Amino acid sequence: MKRELVTVIKLENHYITVTINEKGAEQTSLKNKQTGVEYIWQGEASVWGRHAPVLFPFVGRLKDNQYQYEDKTYSMPQHGFARDRVFDVTKQSETEVTLSLFSDKESKDVYPFDFRLSITYQLNEQSVNVSYQVENVNQNQPMYFSIGGHPGFNVPLTEDTTFEDYYLSFSPKRSRTIIPLKGAYIDFENRTLGQTNTDIALRWTLFDDDALIYETKNKNIFSILSDKTKRGISFRFEGFPYVGIWSPAKLKAPLVCIEPWYGIADTADASGLLEEKLGIQQLKAGEVFDCDYTITIH
Repeated sequence: MKRELVTVIKLENHYITVTINEKGAEQTSLKNKQTGVEYIWQGEASVWGRHAPVLFPFVGRLKDNQYQYEDKTYSMPQHGFARDRVFDVTKQSETEVTLSLFSDKESKDVYPFDFRLSITYQLNEQSVNVSYQVENVNQNQPMYFSIGGHPGFNVPLTEDTTFEDYYLSFSPKRSRTIIPLKGAYIDFENRTLGQTNTDIALRWTLFDDDALIYETKNKNIFSILSDKTKRGISFRFEGFPYVGIWSPAKLKAPLVCIEPWYGIADTADASGLLEEKLGIQQLKAGEVFDCDYTITIH
């Protein structure tokens, strides 16, 4: 049964305040308590009406917005349905909250698996750690899924700087494979080496072809920084096989998203079979999957 009343949860410590909406378990604010600077994009509808949606059970677009599993065809919009569902608060303190979403009749009409998705936000000084836990609660069959984050950050972060005053910085500084898009789909055959061994100056033309998508391994820190202000963010993640960096280029929007993914959009020639989907994750009956990322503000 759908819940009509949705609340906003506030966490805080000595350094930062964070708000999370029960709808989508979406982080809607990250503020420095001393300076009042807001780091999370505030969801201006004419530009991009979200803040930091959770992408589940798919990341990106499915070919023809559909997939097949056990001889049945299902429809699913880009990035799945979790971002538009209301989560239940299952644990909460002043500096930590866990929100959970359970499979139900509505979800099983489009995604035929029994699951529990839990998202935990935990504050630690000037950082917020965001963790995802996916549980296959069915004891008899495997579950296929993807999951990812899509947090948007205000750029610029101060009134005396501009979008072009910022740059992307990468640690470790080494080249990473970049995967191009062809329309809404992944052009996996034409992936090349991206020059993330140096900083990349932010400019809207970077995103003329939509997101920059990199293959990532091991530990990474992607940062948005400027030489004209101390304000910036560092985004730490480990194990995610892909990360997207995106801004609505045609709108010259004052935001940049850093998106860690366990999954990726389909290719134009995808078979549509769920078991064959690029980047798909599999959970055996009763298994649990965990991953997390951390945002640190400067």
